[in-house]
Amino acid sequence: MTNEIRPPVPPFTRETAIQKVRMAEDGWNSRDPQRVSLVYTEDSQWRNRAEFPRGRPQIIEFLTRKWARELEYRLIKELWAFDGNRIAVRFAYEWHDDSGQWYRSYGNENWEFNEQGLMQRRFASINDLPIKASERLFFWPLGRRPDDHPSLSDLNL
Repeated sequence: MTNEIRPPVPPFTRETAIQKVRMAEDGWNSRDPQRVSLVYTEDSQWRNRAEFPRGRPQIIEFLTRKWARELEYRLIKELWAFDGNRIAVRFAYEWHDDSGQWYRSYGNENWEFNEQGLMQRRFASINDLPIKASERLFFWPLGRRPDDHPSLSDLNL
């Protein structure tokens, strides 16, 4: 048992679930593996494509590799559903590889939180779609998405 607390904590309301989703989006858009890892339990279990990181050290290693490969990463998350200590989100992010090929990656995540609001399980399903640079939709400066930027629903994604 840890004494770390990451509000909002379950059980989630619609408002607190939306807040938790935005906080996760902001963290991932920081592209800081250490910062992001702190919202997960020390023994957090993940499934991300074909990788199964366990615990913060493996999460940090995973995210470090991810953001070294996925350049100019920009992410939007949106609440899909919530119940008790669980939240489901859909997301899309844009990035390019080291050859300059752009992608839009689409996916869904299922999250489970402990009583302190730390994520103890994260299951992600993701598909990558090669796109032309002219098809990009996410243009804010690297970092936090501006509050007035369109959502996934606004962009018909």
